[in-house]
Amino acid sequence: MCSIIKLLNWDSSVSPIFLWRKPKNKILKISMNRFKLICSAFLILVSLSIHGQEEDKDALFIKSIYDYTLTEGDCYQWLYDMTTQIGGRLAGSMGADRSVEFTKDILDTLGVDKVWLQECEVPHWVRGEPEMVKIVNGKELKAVALGGSIGTGKEGLTAEVIEVLELDELEKLGESKIKGKIVFFNRPMDPTQIRTFNAYGGAVDQRVWGAARAVKFGAVGVLVRSMSLRQDNVPHTGSMVYDEGGEKIPGLAISTNDANHLSNELKKGNVEVYMRNTSMNLPSKTSHSVIAEIKGSEFPEEIILVGGHLDSWDIGAGAHDDGAGCVHSMQVIQTLIDLNYKPKRTLRCVLFMNEENGLKGGLAYADSSNTKNEFHIAAIESDAGGFTPRGFSCDAENEVFAHYFRQILEWQNLLEPYGLYFTKGGSGADISPLKSQKGILIGFRPDSQRYFDYHHTSIDNIQAVNKRELELGAAAITSLVYLIDKNGLTSEEN
Repeated sequence: MCSIIKLLNWDSSVSPIFLWRKPKNKILKISMNRFKLICSAFLILVSLSIHGQEEDKDALFIKSIYDYTLTEGDCYQWLYDMTTQIGGRLAGSMGADRSVEFTKDILDTLGVDKVWLQECEVPHWVRGEPEMVKIVNGKELKAVALGGSIGTGKEGLTAEVIEVLELDELEKLGESKIKGKIVFFNRPMDPTQIRTFNAYGGAVDQRVWGAARAVKFGAVGVLVRSMSLRQDNVPHTGSMVYDEGGEKIPGLAISTNDANHLSNELKKGNVEVYMRNTSMNLPSKTSHSVIAEIKGSEFPEEIILVGGHLDSWDIGAGAHDDGAGCVHSMQVIQTLIDLNYKPKRTLRCVLFMNEENGLKGGLAYADSSNTKNEFHIAAIESDAGGFTPRGFSCDAENEVFAHYFRQILEWQNLLEPYGLYFTKGGSGADISPLKSQKGILIGFRPDSQRYFDYHHTSIDNIQAVNKRELELGAAAITSLVYLIDKNGLTSEEN
C-alpha cells in the first residue's frame, strides 16, 4: 500500500477514497488520467486487502490442521495396530487380507459418505523356509530371497561365484566365464547422491533384471547386494522380474556387510557358495484396494485423491513402506471431518493393493476411473516413509503442468513456515496411471536419508517410526488437500 501511495504522491494521512479536498477554499481539480489511475489503485488495494484476508484465513485453518493432527490424530495408533497385530502384508497373503478388513473398519467409523472395496487380481508368491547362503568352508551370509524368485529346491545348489558391477558386464564376460556359476551383482548405491531415491534408482536394475540377464549366459543363481546406503547385517528383499517364457534361476539378496565380505574373499581367489531357498509362485488371487469418499458440495465431479499402498513385503511389518502412507491418507479424512470442513470437491482416500510386486491395485483403480469418465484434479501419494516432511514433487502431462504448478507455487508462503517446498518431479507408482486424465500428480516427500535403512527389511517396524514425524507428514498432506479443494486448479490460463 505504501508503494502505491508514493507512486500517486498521496498524503498518506488522507484516505484514498476522497477524490477532492479544499485547501484554502479552492477545489482540487483532478485530470481524467489521474482519476483513472487513482480508481485503478483503489481497486488494487481492495483486491490486495481481500486477498490478504483470505490468506489469513488459510493460514489459520492450516494452523488448526497441525494443532489437531499433533494432539488428536490417530494415525500413529492405527499404524501401531496394523504393524503389531497384522505385520507383513504381501499381496495374496492372509496379512494383506486382514489389512483390507482393518482399514475398511476404521474408515467406516470416520463419517465419510461411502466406503467400498475394489477388486484386483494379484500375484501370489510365497517365501517358503528360511533362506541360507554360505561360503563353502567359510562364513554364513545374511540373505533373503527376492520377491518372485523360484526356489533352488530342497537340496540347494553349490557353485563358484563371479562378481560383476554392471548388467552389461555379463555380455563382455560371455557364457564361457558365466555358465554354471552364481553371478554376484555388487554395485552399491551411489553415496554422493543427496537424493537417496536417485541412488536407489541407479542401482536397483541389478536386483530387478539381474537373474533374467544372467541366465542367458548359463548362470545357475544370482546374489545381489542389498539396496541400502547403510553398512549393516540386514538383507533387503524386493521384486525381481523374469523374461516371459524364459528360463528361471533363483535370486537372493545379501546384506551390505556380507556383500563386502564376499567381495574381499573373491579378491583372494576362487570362492564357492552354497545357496538354498524354497520360494515359489502360486496361482494369482483376488484381493482388494480400500476406498473411502466424501462427496464434494460444489464440484463433485472434481476428485482429489490421497493414498498409499496397503501391501508390504513379508519379512517385516511395512511400517514406513507403506503403512505410513496409508495412515497419512486416513488421517487427512479424519482431520478434515473433525474440523467440520465441508469439501467443495470430492475427496477420496485410496489404499492401493499390490504396489510392491505388480501394481494391480493402481491399474484397476485407473481402469475403473477412466471407464466412468472421472476426472482427478489432483492425486497425492505418500510412499516415501513416515519421516520429517520436506515437501511435495509434482508431475502432469506437459500441456497442463506449467499452469498447475504455477498455481501451486502461490501457496508456498503458506506452507513455508512448516518447512515445506514444491518441486518438479515424480509422484507415486499407484497414481501414475491417472496421468492421462490431465490432472496434477503429487508425491509427498519426507526426508529420505534413513528410508533405505529400513526399505524392504525385517526392521521396517513400528520402532522405526517417530510419532511426531509421522503426524507432521499427515498434517502437511492435509494442508495441501485443503488448499487444492478450497481454491481449485485450472489447467489453462483464465
